[in-house]
Amino acid sequence: MTLGALVFDFDGLVLDTETSEYMSVNAVFAEHGVELPRDEWQRIIGTADHPHWTDLLEAALGRPLEDREAVLVRRQDAHHTIIATESVRPGVAELLAEARAAGVPAGVCSSSNLSWVEGHLTRLGLAPYFASLTTRDDVGGDRSRTKPSPELFHLAAAKLGVAEHACVVFEDSPHGVAAARAAGMVVVAVPGPMTAGLAFPGAHRVVPRLAGVGLADLRRWVDAARR
Repeated sequence: MTLGALVFDFDGLVLDTETSEYMSVNAVFAEHGVELPRDEWQRIIGTADHPHWTDLLEAALGRPLEDREAVLVRRQDAHHTIIATESVRPGVAELLAEARAAGVPAGVCSSSNLSWVEGHLTRLGLAPYFASLTTRDDVGGDRSRTKPSPELFHLAAAKLGVAEHACVVFEDSPHGVAAARAAGMVVVAVPGPMTAGLAFPGAHRVVPRLAGVGLADLRRWVDAARR
């Protein structure tokens, strides 16, 4: 089978934004004397269609937040401060460079919004490697049409001009894996710090990191998946 395109998730796959998000939200929960279980947070990673964390906090407290707007700003500032210290996850830049040299296009498919993804890719110097960015902006911001719905992946394939079955997707969340599989793509799960230890039953391959993974490996995996 032809290796037509590479499709990368963003949060947790290209850049570990998920650890800082959980840490900053969990800190707010702790300030209010309640706990945000890690496994509860893991269940929403990879999709935008879930209750906002302030709703979860208010449910845990049994009352509305009196200083909701101030809490939101403080949490966001803490989140962004941590992210600013993060670098590209291992192996991502190397695989993108190999793909570009071989003429294999790459795209991003994310449940986040375009400004978030594009801003970080530009800051990290990775934007030139991607032929397209597909985000929830492409479905009008409708969170119910993000992962685990396959719609974003269908759109990503169309933007890249490649059939779904010729795409290899890299995902760090079970929601993302489920969406890519439903779109008919070959899926490589690459757990991030927040999703390590989770089950990825729909993935064709699970690897601990992209470092050391090259196009020759992907071609073998595509062939194995399509037999």
